[in-house]
Amino acid sequence: MADIPAVQVLTERIVQNVERVVVGKRREVELVLLALLCRGHVLIEDVPGVGKTVVAKAFARTIGCSFKRIQFTPDLLPSDVTGVSIFNQQTRQFEFRPGPIIAQLVLADEINRATPKTQSALLEAMEEGQVTVDGVTHRLPEPFIVMATEHPIEYQGTFPLPEAQLDRFLIRLSLGYPGRENELQMLERQHDAHPLDSLGPTVSADALLAAQAAVRAVHVSSPVAAYVVEIVEATRHHESVQLGASPRGSLALYNTARAWAAMNGRAYVEPDDVKTLADAALAHRVIVHPGARLRGITSSSVIRDILGTVPVPGGLAPERSAFRRR
Repeated sequence: MADIPAVQVLTERIVQNVERVVVGKRREVELVLLALLCRGHVLIEDVPGVGKTVVAKAFARTIGCSFKRIQFTPDLLPSDVTGVSIFNQQTRQFEFRPGPIIAQLVLADEINRATPKTQSALLEAMEEGQVTVDGVTHRLPEPFIVMATEHPIEYQGTFPLPEAQLDRFLIRLSLGYPGRENELQMLERQHDAHPLDSLGPTVSADALLAAQAAVRAVHVSSPVAAYVVEIVEATRHHESVQLGASPRGSLALYNTARAWAAMNGRAYVEPDDVKTLADAALAHRVIVHPGARLRGITSSSVIRDILGTVPVPGGLAPERSAFRRR
C-alpha cells in the first residue's frame, strides 16, 4: 500500500523550504518536485536572470543528496562531463577520474551553450543511469537527477537541443518574471544576504527514494491509461505537427500523473491529473511544422487543442475543434 500521507508531508516540507528562496513560483516548484518523485529530469527554459539556477541550487540544498554543477560553454568537451581514464605511471594501469556527472543531483547550467557533441554526453546518463568511458561502464548513484537550464534558442551563442536530448527530459517549464509584489519581496529577502546561503536540507535521499517507491504504487485505471495514450497518439496526427511525442512521452505523462495524484493525497489517478500535466510533459516533445509556426501555432497550443478534442473518460464528448487527422 502506497504511503501517500508520507508523500504529502515530504512534498510540503520541500516546497516550503524552496519557497524561502524562490518567491511566487509555487506551481513551478511543484513541477520540479514532481519530476524528482518520478526519477525524471527537468529542463528550465527562460531568459537570463529569472532564477533558473537558483531553483536548482535550492532543491539541491533542500534534499540531502550529493550535488555537482556543470557550466556548459562552447569549449566544453564530453570528457569534461563524464570523466576520463588517466594512466598511472606508478601502478602501470589506467585509472578513472570521474567527471561532475557522477552525483545524485546534477545542475547542467546553460546546457544549450555547449555544442551538440558535448550535449550528447548526457544521453546515456539520463536514460540508463550510467556512463561509459573507454569501454568501461560506471553506474551513477541513486537517485540520479539532471536539472538543466537553458536560454531561449533565439539568444546569441546557443545551440538548439536535439530532439533525442529533449525527449529525455521528463518535463520542461518556464519561470517567467516574478511580478511586482513578488519582486519587492525578493528585494527585501536579499537585503542583508541571499537566503540561499542559510538554506539547509529538510529531507534525506532515503526519504526521497521512499517517496519515489510510493508514487510507483499509485493506481492508474485502464480508461485513464488509454486516455494518456490517446492524447500522445493525437500529437502524431495533428495537422500542425511535424513530429509527435514518442512512447517515452506516454510514460512521462503516465508517471507524472501518478506523482501529481500522490502529491494531492490520492492513491489513484484522475483524468484531470493527466490534463494538468499534459503541457509540461509533452509540449517539448512536439515539433510544429514551420508553416504552422509562422501562423503563431506553438506546441503548447497544439496540446491545448488536443485536450479539447480527445474524449475524457467518464466525461461528455468534447466539442469539435481544429484537430484533424492527416
